[in-house]
Amino acid sequence: MSDAPDEGPGSPRLQEVSDGVFAYVQPDGTWWINNTGFLVGTRGVTSVDSCSTERRTRAYLEAIRSVTERPVRTLVNTHHHGDHTFGNYLFPGATVVGHEGTRAGAIAWGKPFDEPFWTKVDWGAVELEPPFLTYTEGVTLWVDDLRCEVRHVGMPAHTTNDSIVWIPDRRVLFCGDLLFNGGTPFLMQGSVSGAIKVLEEVIAPLDAAVIVPGHGPVAGPELIDRVVGYARFVQATAKAGKAAGLTPLEAAREADLGPFAELTDAERLVGNLHRAYAELDGLEPGARIDLVAALDDMIEFNGGRPLTCRA
Repeated sequence: MSDAPDEGPGSPRLQEVSDGVFAYVQPDGTWWINNTGFLVGTRGVTSVDSCSTERRTRAYLEAIRSVTERPVRTLVNTHHHGDHTFGNYLFPGATVVGHEGTRAGAIAWGKPFDEPFWTKVDWGAVELEPPFLTYTEGVTLWVDDLRCEVRHVGMPAHTTNDSIVWIPDRRVLFCGDLLFNGGTPFLMQGSVSGAIKVLEEVIAPLDAAVIVPGHGPVAGPELIDRVVGYARFVQATAKAGKAAGLTPLEAAREADLGPFAELTDAERLVGNLHRAYAELDGLEPGARIDLVAALDDMIEFNGGRPLTCRA
């Protein structure tokens, strides 16, 4: 718990997904264990996201130094969640870039916490460092002559402030938590319907050859359909549950996960159903719901135990 493994199958690993473009994949991709990545230019490094804990972010920085001694000059945050932003403060020379909502969300979340919702985590000496160069729609980043399009996706999906980093010349996409590979997608702070729309109308048309998801192994475009399928399953489960007079927790307990049973962090279904129920009630995508009630129900689904976090 709370340590990035040094050796073995659970160790973080670098994967060069295109010339000078690296994914940093952290198994097992469960709660607070995210992926990052970076691009190496002649004058410096551009990083996509940081990590949740001090130790994990320092391990990521060591991985960058194993490739280049050039400094990290730019750090892009794909959204405000702490597994992608808490480590920002360990990039003191970098311009931290993010959507306006990412800055606001990181400030509103504040310092890391775990109990009573998650098992205890050694966060380290985290200092809050939200993006200080912000945009509303997007910005173009250049790594030497390589164009990187940083785009807000235009509507709530995983959160209300999701952005992607798209490298069109390489057909490489860093998509943050719009996509999970092997883990249950989490839409409680965004929108189930919005996630489907973003994935089908924004992400799929890019025709990416390589996708670096926010959690789990590097994938290809086939991952998009899998996540869309899960989101549609959530919608169908919510519709049936409401018609039967079930609460989100009751609907989750009765649900047949089918092909999604193999996904980690199954308790996220409860939070996703809280969001889907709100949308069926007419609440706008991304509008506030009772997150504490949803998290409490997730814990109840988990046998009354805090959610397991190995960060």
